[in-house]
Amino acid sequence: QVQLIESGGGLVQTGDSLRLSCAASEPTFSSRAMGWFRQAPGNSREFVAAINWNGGATYYADSVKGRFAISRDNSKNTAYLQMNSLKPDDTAVYYCAGRSGLFIRTTADEYQYWGQGTQVTVSS
Repeated sequence: QVQLIESGGGLVQTGDSLRLSCAASEPTFSSRAMGWFRQAPGNSREFVAAINWNGGATYYADSVKGRFAISRDNSKNTAYLQMNSLKPDDTAVYYCAGRSGLFIRTTADEYQYWGQGTQVTVSS
């Protein structure tokens, strides 16, 4: 059973930065594309960013492009989401997701493994 454990969320002010981490429990991490999604109260889960199996390709939602950066360290079975210039609209529970495939996808139903989520709150 694949386990994904997120960390790094918290309460910050507008303009601050946070780095989320997603640690995977299994050695096949390096053969999975990884993604980050978020869900604000009353909203559906939305795509934020994704990275392919070796970190050679990334993709971002327009709302975070230029502010967020996804990366991975396959030697540590960990994916990251660096979030800069945070805005109140970024407030949400952030979920790490892994898929049984090498390449990027942007829809939640193409990811088979999910973390428990970490809360990010940005105050104005």
